[in-house]
Amino acid sequence: MSGLFDVSKETILVTGASQGLGRQFARLLAAHGAAVALAARQTDKLKNLEQEIRGNGGRAAAVALDVTDIASIAKAVDATEAALGPVTVLINNAGIAIEKLATEQTEADWDTVIGANLKGAYFLATEVARRMIARKQEGNIVNIASVLGTGVLKAVSPYAISKAGIIQATKAMALELAGQNIRINALAPGYIDTEMNHAFWSTPAGERLAKRIPQRRVGAESDLDGAILLLASKASRYMTGSVVTVDGGFLLN
Repeated sequence: MSGLFDVSKETILVTGASQGLGRQFARLLAAHGAAVALAARQTDKLKNLEQEIRGNGGRAAAVALDVTDIASIAKAVDATEAALGPVTVLINNAGIAIEKLATEQTEADWDTVIGANLKGAYFLATEVARRMIARKQEGNIVNIASVLGTGVLKAVSPYAISKAGIIQATKAMALELAGQNIRINALAPGYIDTEMNHAFWSTPAGERLAKRIPQRRVGAESDLDGAILLLASKASRYMTGSVVTVDGGFLLN
């Protein structure tokens, strides 16, 4: 079993790496020996993370990327390749939610959420896949979906729609690219305590939501570590088009 979850030979591009789950994924994968490209719009935070990883003996490079800007996507992959070599694994994590009822969502809200969560993720995946095909290289793409891609809550309809789209994009691309030796799977987290939502879990609404989770707790960022290592490594070599749910049982309730 030793080496089953080895990522030490991988060059992994992690989007949305400046905070939250993206930062956790980047730290974890770097700690397990991967060369990690840290991609996000907030490059100041990326530089701090890059220095942290390098200070711990890891390999990392900060890369500017706005997934809503298609031109930015190719430039970010170019920068990754120049700094660390060809991308072998993509962690498609960048995303956003705007909390409003559907009748209050504007066209701009829709474009922002769908552009970042679905359109950007799709075109980044296709950009990376084309390069893998051109190199005749085995490849691995992990899309970060959500339990709201299959279940729903109020006030986040564009987000739920975008994550449902990510799940379908994962399956559609997995079918097309399996013959090119490129695997595409999705990780669907439940409710995870991050710096962006930490205060919410202490509010009455947050406490009520947490009680709906069968395990009676909100997930920690580290609760996704095992799943992301599975999907990023060759331990998942016979998985493609799969959706791995890590939610404390939320969807059961």
